Amino acid sequence: MESQNLADFPRPVHHRIPNFKGSYLACQNIRDLEVFTRTQEVKVDPDKPLEGVRLLMLQSKKTLLVPTPRLRTGLFNKITPPPGATKDILRKCATSQGVRNYSTPVGLDSKVLVDLVVVGSVAVSEKGWRIGKGEGYADLEYAMMVSMGAVSQGTPVVTIVHDCQVIDIPETLLEDHDLTVDYILTPTRVIATGCERPKPAGILWSKISCEMMRKIPILRSLRDRERRAGKDVTLQDEPQHLRNQQPVPLSAVRRPPNPHQPESCSMQGEEDRPSNTVYIGNLPWDAQVSELKRALRELVPVPQRLTWQGPQLRAFLLHQVPISAQQVLPCLQGLHLGGATLRSRQQRASDLTGSHTEEPHPDRHSAVSDL
Repeated sequence: MESQNLADFPRPVHHRIPNFKGSYLACQNIRDLEVFTRTQEVKVDPDKPLEGVRLLMLQSKKTLLVPTPRLRTGLFNKITPPPGATKDILRKCATSQGVRNYSTPVGLDSKVLVDLVVVGSVAVSEKGWRIGKGEGYADLEYAMMVSMGAVSQGTPVVTIVHDCQVIDIPETLLEDHDLTVDYILTPTRVIATGCERPKPAGILWSKISCEMMRKIPILRSLRDRERRAGKDVTLQDEPQHLRNQQPVPLSAVRRPPNPHQPESCSMQGEEDRPSNTVYIGNLPWDAQVSELKRALRELVPVPQRLTWQGPQLRAFLLHQVPISAQQVLPCLQGLHLGGATLRSRQQRASDLTGSHTEEPHPDRHSAVSDL
């Protein structure tokens, strides 16, 4: 595509879903599909060549869901244009900037029923075999939607590519978790693949690594749900002794006595026990409490209360029990707000009583809010 000057901004197109000249024309072909007229809710990936589809969905007043980039803060964002939006505003809403500025997160408990799925591709065959960037996000997003009940085997999947991206792909390259497509739209063709290969029936936990679990908090939420439903949620590289192990309550943990520690230190040990409060620091100076709430909506376990100390660039999350505060910490790793990477840690009991005066702690002047 680069050598023949078929590629379009952003360039070069390597290591991304490539944009191409004529992508808007290819996007318009989606109106020729019978499913388009009855579609109410559509999920469209945030890739640049799909911008025309996102705009068309907004202009047609359909509900547009766009996946969160790399699924860091959730699965979907619902694009909500401002009232009376002009065509120029709608065009902006369809861009990556618009996805950031005009979107609201959609939680796992939202009743989402997607009528149509539109994904980007690096290459695709007329049989419906698809190759993406190799990171597996489109496949994982679909599997997560299945787990949420948002899609079924009958939900059509469309991809939009340049004609040169339609090639022969050996079926031997496909795995059970790979997503296939039902329609291929190019600037010159509408291809019905007639693909009968089953799409992913849910998340294959044996394909999910511990590293991916660390990077994608919403996966941990879904895994917890499926574990409670009795499903096998063993991870790809999970240590044998941790497989299907339930979290151990802190109340059940007993530290062995230290024979070298005087009995007079027992109260100090009590003060240093983990508390049910999580400290969040390094908040941007202009951050709003509503922004932090939005970023925290996908946390599991859900905090009971948020204590806001914006002028001190910090906040506190109160959980029901210490083990819940401990479990939420991995979800906070790498969390960003207004360009700043937030810091987090579980408070000690002594931090909350003021025994350690140098440690931040909630006070009665803080703004307290439910999440």
